[in-house]
Amino acid sequence: MDWKLNAEQIKQDFDRDGFTILRHYLSADETAEVRDNIERFVREVLPGLPKDKAYYEVKEDPGTMMRLQGMMDDDGYFKELFGDERFLGLAHHLLDGARESQMQWFNKPPRVGKATPPHQDGFYFMLEPNEALTLWLAIDSADEENGCIRYVPGSHRREMRPHRPSGVLGFSQGITDYGDDDFAAEVPIVVEPGDLIAHHCLTIHRADANPGDRHRAALGFHYHAQRAVEDSKRREDYHKQLTERWEAEGKL
Repeated sequence: MDWKLNAEQIKQDFDRDGFTILRHYLSADETAEVRDNIERFVREVLPGLPKDKAYYEVKEDPGTMMRLQGMMDDDGYFKELFGDERFLGLAHHLLDGARESQMQWFNKPPRVGKATPPHQDGFYFMLEPNEALTLWLAIDSADEENGCIRYVPGSHRREMRPHRPSGVLGFSQGITDYGDDDFAAEVPIVVEPGDLIAHHCLTIHRADANPGDRHRAALGFHYHAQRAVEDSKRREDYHKQLTERWEAEGKL
């Protein structure tokens, strides 16, 4: 799919709702190529990386891997994909100028994939102004049975909500005052492999656990607005403290 063919509508949807869905963004063959390279990364690259590059629902159980961190830093294929016009170009359009930040693989493994607490990505990013987005490329089908993303439309146009430690590996903070009105406003987003979701870093979202037998994997591309300035020391200190705590708790 060429987003430029419908660029104005995509931007209008993103600005109004804080997210937009681009169906069939990658073809079946393109999605299979991404999937094959994720498997190659896990098989050939990951064994030589620090242990905090991968998170598991059950420590060091390969079948329960739920996160890969910073893939573009350690592999040429993902570095090139991160800067590809299909992704970076779309981020430029939606943010009126963007730069590359981070790439992550997300998964909810069957039966053990935990719920993702309601949160705003911008709480982790530590930017001023808080302008960034995530492009979420579905590698597997995601629906209400295996933990699809649920968004609160328009929440990006309001302030950052209060967060506190969640105790959830990989999603360390959750909104403290998420209530009935928020649940009532949620929109579940059902996607198929190759579909792409773009969401603003202030858009509130969450996901249920995955009690079933299917994986729910996606590749996440994080881009910051060109005008946004990151407090890199604060972010590094937070990551260091978080990693130390998870190690002490036996999660890494």
